[in-house]
Amino acid sequence: LLDATKLVPEELVPVTRIGKMTLNRNPDNFFAETEQVAFHVGHVVPGIDFSNDPLLQGRLFSYTDTQLTRLGGPNFQEIPINRPIVPVHNNQRDGFARQAINTSRTSYHPNAIGGGCPFQAGRMQGGFASYPERIEAHKVRERSSSFFDFFSQAKLFYNSQSEPEKNHIIDALRFELGKVDTVAIRERMLGVLRHVDEDLAAQVAGALGLEVPEDIGLINQGIPADADPQSYQPVVKEGKLQKSAALSMAGYKLNTIATRKIAVLVTDGFEAKSLSSIHEKLKADGAVVELVSTHLGKIKPGSGDPVNVDRSLLTTPSVVYDAVYVAGGKESIAALAEDPDAIHFLNQAYRHCKPIAAHETAKPLLQKTYFADKLPAKSDNESAEKEGIVIGQDVSELFILAIKQHRFWTREKARKVPA
Repeated sequence: LLDATKLVPEELVPVTRIGKMTLNRNPDNFFAETEQVAFHVGHVVPGIDFSNDPLLQGRLFSYTDTQLTRLGGPNFQEIPINRPIVPVHNNQRDGFARQAINTSRTSYHPNAIGGGCPFQAGRMQGGFASYPERIEAHKVRERSSSFFDFFSQAKLFYNSQSEPEKNHIIDALRFELGKVDTVAIRERMLGVLRHVDEDLAAQVAGALGLEVPEDIGLINQGIPADADPQSYQPVVKEGKLQKSAALSMAGYKLNTIATRKIAVLVTDGFEAKSLSSIHEKLKADGAVVELVSTHLGKIKPGSGDPVNVDRSLLTTPSVVYDAVYVAGGKESIAALAEDPDAIHFLNQAYRHCKPIAAHETAKPLLQKTYFADKLPAKSDNESAEKEGIVIGQDVSELFILAIKQHRFWTREKARKVPA
């Protein structure tokens, strides 16, 4: 528990919910309230003390050291976002950007001219009290052998991932190591990865055009001056678990579309009735719906009142949305079909495995995409849940069903859609 690189699997120690923190508003000013906030691991409430975790012990010092430099001096705790909401009496005085105006004659304790104030609060007054931990050990500059168990939890994490998640890890390693110019470093990393999973190392190696090395010498070379190098090499341990469902995101599907962000591709000449219908149903289920068009301002329907556009194709990519709907209307579809940004928007959404729905009049636009041959012959529950593409006159219910699935990872196997 003193090693910050380790975790306790939830299967061994279940998570206990002790409360709920609710975000009730966004900052009014990003710089004043977010950029200048000064968190500190030493800010604890009575009843909590600090463990001997070496990383924590270092940060108890380093956080203050960082804020002194980052926020311009010792009075960073008096910036409005960091200022306590209750009166504070301490020994701090003066320094750059001092806000408090102290009228007392002393800043130290003990004293004879300030009534003994300020003084350190005791336990009964809500002051800090250290936990009386019993210790029987030798004080040495060493770490427990458990710190050198480098791979058991890496194995646990990788083995716990779903197939799409494993593929994402492999692709990430291929990309990052592919940017490394020194071949020897790539080979050494492959030698490290094989201790996590042989297949993982082999798949990464294939993309790099290399073989996985059998031996890379000493794995850990961060060795103190007087230490035995062999004492600092990985300790092979078999964990109690081979997999942990809590380490994968695949099982966390919520049966709701609340807060999901939906893009509606639409422009002048759209069909007002169908757009209004799906817009209302998506919002009723808690989704955030934005109209994305060829231009900003207002767009005119085939008949009816103009509506306001939220975003334009020029300034908004599909990556900021969870799903895409193409509104109906022959004129609107014809204009979008001639706009390469609209086609790219759809290709990108498909490549990223997101749900796509379209009015039945949108087929001329869909036929220009790279996934035209993947369009379902008919739209039903199966196409919504397995393929994530639905087309029809009123597809709101099927579209909502598809959005609840979140992503459709089987599309990644083709890898033939540029985006």
